[in-house]
Amino acid sequence: QVQLVESGGGLVQAGGSLRLSCAASGRTSTDYRIAWFRQAPGKEREFVAAVSRSGNSYYAVPVTGRFTVSRNVAKNNLYLQMNALKPEDSGVYYCAASFDIAMQIQNIMAYGYWGQGTQVTVSS
Repeated sequence: QVQLVESGGGLVQAGGSLRLSCAASGRTSTDYRIAWFRQAPGKEREFVAAVSRSGNSYYAVPVTGRFTVSRNVAKNNLYLQMNALKPEDSGVYYCAASFDIAMQIQNIMAYGYWGQGTQVTVSS
C-alpha cells in the first residue's frame, strides 16, 4: 500500500513557475515507480513525468525542457518543478505510484495508487 498526497498547486501567469510536491507513505519509495499525470476539463488524464525505481526520469513531449521531476528517497517525496508555464498546462495534477514493471512507465494502466490531485491554473 502507498498513500500519496499532493501539494503546491495554484494560479500563475503564463511564463511563470510552480513546484508541486507529492508526499508518499507506506512502502519504501525505491520499491515502485512514481509519476505525475494531469487532467484538463473534458480531457483524458495524461502522463506528464515519472521516475523509475532506479532513478531515471521520463517526460511527456509537451513538457520536455520546461518541467523537471525529482525524487527525494530519504523523505519519500516526489517533486515537479514547472517552468515557462503555458495555459495548456492547466489542469488537476495527480501523483501516482506503480509496482508494475512490465508496462511502459508512461502507461496510466500501470498505476494503482493515486493522490487526490492538486489544481494548477495558468492564466494567459
